[in-house]
Amino acid sequence: MNMSEPKEKVLQMFKEHKIGTLATIRQNKPFSRFMLFFHDGLTLYTATNKDTHKAEDIENNPSVHVLLGFNGDAWKNDYAEIEGSASVEESAELKEKFWNGELKEWISGPDDPNYLLLKITLKSIRYYQKAGSEPEIIEL
Repeated sequence: MNMSEPKEKVLQMFKEHKIGTLATIRQNKPFSRFMLFFHDGLTLYTATNKDTHKAEDIENNPSVHVLLGFNGDAWKNDYAEIEGSASVEESAELKEKFWNGELKEWISGPDDPNYLLLKITLKSIRYYQKAGSEPEIIEL
């Protein structure tokens, strides 16, 4: 299988779908929430407020799981199940690059001292063309 083709499909999906779920581990249990995702190639970023527990969860266990793509309109959408490792990214340049007005309910602006980016380094992607299809597995 040509590995660039599944990666291209995933990158296209990342462009089209910004809202997904992020699961972290808290006290040995999965904890999921909806997040707004950004990407730079096959690296995902999501914004959070320092006062939430996500950064703490990641400090204790960097393993995360992301669901991205499916939007609930029909079972025909492509989507991905993503395993990764998260870290806190405090680069002012990246925080400015990924700032989005939709974040204003949680963070006042790109200079807000409580604004953190979570960088998710992908380990594997199970990409599905649609529900019920065989996944294309990309190991990174």
